Amino acid sequence: MNERTIFSLLRAQTRRIPESEVFGTVLSLGGLQLEVGGLGAAARMGAHVKVADRIRGEIVAVDRGVATVLPFGTWEGVALDDEVRLIGADGDLYPDQSWLGRVLDAFGQPLDDAVLCDGPRSYPPRAVPPDAFQRRPTGRKLETGIKVIDAFTPICRGQRLGVFAGSGVGKSTLMAMLARQVDADVIVIGLVGERGREVQDFISRDLGPEGMARSVLIVATSDQPPLTRRQAAWTATAIAEYLRDQGLHVLLMMDSVTRFAMAQREIGLAAGEPPTSRGYTPTVFAELPRLLERSGPGRNVTGQGDITAIYTVLVDGDDHNEPIADTVRGILDGHIILARKIAEGGRYPAIDIAKSVSRALPHCHAAAERAIMSTARRALALNAEMEDLVRIGAYRAGGDAWTDAAIRFASLADVFLRQGTRDSLSSDETFAALYGLLDEAGLPLSPEELSAG
Repeated sequence: MNERTIFSLLRAQTRRIPESEVFGTVLSLGGLQLEVGGLGAAARMGAHVKVADRIRGEIVAVDRGVATVLPFGTWEGVALDDEVRLIGADGDLYPDQSWLGRVLDAFGQPLDDAVLCDGPRSYPPRAVPPDAFQRRPTGRKLETGIKVIDAFTPICRGQRLGVFAGSGVGKSTLMAMLARQVDADVIVIGLVGERGREVQDFISRDLGPEGMARSVLIVATSDQPPLTRRQAAWTATAIAEYLRDQGLHVLLMMDSVTRFAMAQREIGLAAGEPPTSRGYTPTVFAELPRLLERSGPGRNVTGQGDITAIYTVLVDGDDHNEPIADTVRGILDGHIILARKIAEGGRYPAIDIAKSVSRALPHCHAAAERAIMSTARRALALNAEMEDLVRIGAYRAGGDAWTDAAIRFASLADVFLRQGTRDSLSSDETFAALYGLLDEAGLPLSPEELSAG
């Protein structure tokens, strides 16, 4: 163990020495809720406690000297009159660049047996988003190597994008492709409420040793309590903020923001909040912008990096207008819709081009790229309109030249846009290929159209 590691451990132990201690006792216990008395004015929203000196909890409500506490685990073995010790706020993190290549829990603690060095500066898990007037605008277009994204829903540095899909449509696979291929200095990945077996698969199969070396993973699996799942999202964002402050371009990936919202709903219901839209409590819709606005371009000062963020949204019953999807779509800078119908047709990534939007357009594309993209979108939209008519024989080839060309292009594009998980194509090559397909289908672009965009 080197000197830096020993110093880091001593510093971490010193921070844990409390200036003073406040104690209370368990008054009542039922389900997830535990009521505590005796903490007095020290009982504040968000403060953490230790119950019976072994189970960590968080104060989620205070009413006339009685604090309602939820566990980061279960209350198994806790009894009335057990001692409750206040242990401070929501647990500041002390990130360090040596955390790259590590897998951490929701509190920033290592999930392996190796020592984790602390950095010198604290970062609160629940930080305030940067002031809007201090931020830079989004930066240059990022190469993802994914044809349909680079052409139709481009991502710029500092942009926040949502991937919306039902279960089993390829959401996690698309995230893995982006993690491997997006040009970023470091990657922070928050797996919030994911299946436990997928963690090792994601590390070994999707990231690989090279990807893992520049990544930090924060994991809270679906079997863990709602407080822990919510904490994982905050911790991942705080670590991304630290790396941004080191002047790095950070790719923050969170799978999924829906499970963060579900965790907040469980916490709100346990604290006595009234359910509103589809059972979600008011704090869910307050916490979502507080979380999502923390990513994005850095402050307009020297030495500040950016956080490009990609969040997945698991839509309930393939309903893309359900409350969480609708709220998140309004906060982010674009959305990619994965359609089950397209996946069932065998095209992956199963991105619905007509319904997917990047708010980085139009400035993200050059003039010629905008012209190619616009013509391709119009052709695909017309083909979608005519699809049912063609299927039942109400439209036959030769009725309209533009429609015939659009149908031919859609068939060619469907083959071209299919992509394996390890395949990659540059943005320039993608647009050159699309230009060729438009010409082959009978939709050539004139030099004037290409230069005007």
